[in-house]
Amino acid sequence: MTKKILMAFLLVLLPQLLWADSQWILVESTLTYHITHPLHSAAGISHAARGKGICHAGECNFLVAVPVKTFNSGNSNRDLHMLQVVRGAQFPMVVARFQMPEAEITLPTIHANLEIQFAGQTAEYKQVAFERTQKGTETEVKGTVPMKISDFKITPPELLFMPINNAVPVSVDTLWKREGN
Repeated sequence: MTKKILMAFLLVLLPQLLWADSQWILVESTLTYHITHPLHSAAGISHAARGKGICHAGECNFLVAVPVKTFNSGNSNRDLHMLQVVRGAQFPMVVARFQMPEAEITLPTIHANLEIQFAGQTAEYKQVAFERTQKGTETEVKGTVPMKISDFKITPPELLFMPINNAVPVSVDTLWKREGN
């Protein structure tokens, strides 16, 4: 399945790479999901996201992918249960795609329309705000994706017959490097 996603990634972006005005490479990432339950809260962190952006003719297209199994909450039982609940064996990747006008890349706040594929479902999030900070030759992009488990038709896990909260926001902290002019 991972090879299929990689091939799709290459087939979609390869033609654009050849005629791109500029390219962006994701060089570092921290993605953190946050769950809450009446009895506790938890977070799972991954540093394994990979991504690329292509800007051409005033429009930028980005794709970011992260293996579901790379999220670590510090509790191996919770992590294994999460993989089962989100059908991680069948759908091993979370993939986010987004577009924006190239002019917006230099603004302090970027607003992106996200399409996220997760657990075999696709959800859209409109005008998600991300803060952009220039750090030398790299660009830091931070924000929170307001994900809900119901958006992906996932049955909420329960503890003592009480389900976790539907809102599972994902904090995004990424570092991008621009290549080309």
